[in-house]
Amino acid sequence: MTKLLEFTESDNRLSNRFIELDPEGYFIISIDREKELICAEHYSNAINDQGLAVDPDTGEVIACKGAKPRQAVTLFTGKTAKEICIKLFEEISEPPVSMFDHAAYLGREFVRAEIALKTGEDYIQD
Repeated sequence: MTKLLEFTESDNRLSNRFIELDPEGYFIISIDREKELICAEHYSNAINDQGLAVDPDTGEVIACKGAKPRQAVTLFTGKTAKEICIKLFEEISEPPVSMFDHAAYLGREFVRAEIALKTGEDYIQD
């Protein structure tokens, strides 16, 4: 097995593990090539007794696909992963992230988005 294949299989396996949801909400990350920005839309949610993300206003489960569009609470942007992390975790008195694993995940995704922005490759959030 090649090192690349071994790495890819390991990464795919880790991406499919159970992840506890952050009660402070979730982020949809994208890149804006025209403005050369990494964008992170923050959405609020609550967690129900089954561990599912629900709309804090209605209590309805938030579907991953085919759901009605929700309004982001906040939009964070930066030209680099470092810039957006500083805005998100250092410049706000109460960052909308309450779990270390969520913060680490966001950092990894911001780096991936920055690389895609600089190389012209597609970015798909993990």
